[in-house]
Amino acid sequence: MGAMDSYPITIIVRHPRENPKKCSILPLNGRSDLRIIGYPALDLPPLDNYIRLAADGPELSTADRERGILLLDGSWRSAGRMIADFAEVSPRSLHGWKTAYPRVSKRGDDPDNGLASIEALYIAYHILGRPTDGLLDHYYWADQFLLMNSLCRKAQG
Repeated sequence: MGAMDSYPITIIVRHPRENPKKCSILPLNGRSDLRIIGYPALDLPPLDNYIRLAADGPELSTADRERGILLLDGSWRSAGRMIADFAEVSPRSLHGWKTAYPRVSKRGDDPDNGLASIEALYIAYHILGRPTDGLLDHYYWADQFLLMNSLCRKAQG
């Protein structure tokens, strides 16, 4: 049994209006430790042992190590609407991390602690002690993100 088999698979629910060219998650499709599902999500495993990465809620910690990760992938506006469908999944936030993704919200609805989906996933894996190998391989701002957050690619995973 490998390290990736010791915790539940990561579930990523992707909003259909998310631009595929800007999507940081799609290059991860096919990884054995995660599953990307379109929204509305009709074919989900039970989520009773999962936490949902969120802008608000208790901070993610090593106490969540054995739980699965649910990540809602979309703009802050669309992800907000998606949250209602997953309100029963306990939220966990990621505070104190900086995004390298150059976003400009025309509506001002990005939270101060907002991260690109791939950044949030990387930080969650880092906090939970999961292998981060390959997560940032296709992320254009990977080196800047790691530098801004005092993380080293080789030290992770």
